[in-house]
Amino acid sequence: MSDVFIAPNLFGELDRLQRQMSSLFGGFPTSLRSTRVGKFPQVNVGSTDESIEIVAFAPGLDISKLDVSIEKGLLTISGQRDTEYDRLPEGARQYAQERFTGSFRRAIELPQQADPDKVQAKYVNGCLLISVGKRETSKPRSITVQ
Repeated sequence: MSDVFIAPNLFGELDRLQRQMSSLFGGFPTSLRSTRVGKFPQVNVGSTDESIEIVAFAPGLDISKLDVSIEKGLLTISGQRDTEYDRLPEGARQYAQERFTGSFRRAIELPQQADPDKVQAKYVNGCLLISVGKRETSKPRSITVQ
């Protein structure tokens, strides 16, 4: 006779444990890293046959204070957002503040097929658009059967 007890609803218990762990760690995806609680800027990451596409939603940035770099498979977006429009008039009491100001840093782990020599970045209408080309060897190709 064994002393090991297995709950009748083992998979339900594992599901409950996974939900608790997700809520504990905030459900962060492993490929996105943030050094601030606010996770500014928010990003969308996608892929085409030719490139990895990143859109960072970052209104109110001075692009001279923005830095985009790639090192060891990590694309890093860092910078500073300071605005004079976020300040309330003198004597006003603040009840809530949702807009982030200050320095930020986001790192996105790129897939192995990303080519760090093929990167383009532009800032349009408050969005930082980054396109990272894929290596030729990783692109889909048709193979003729003989």
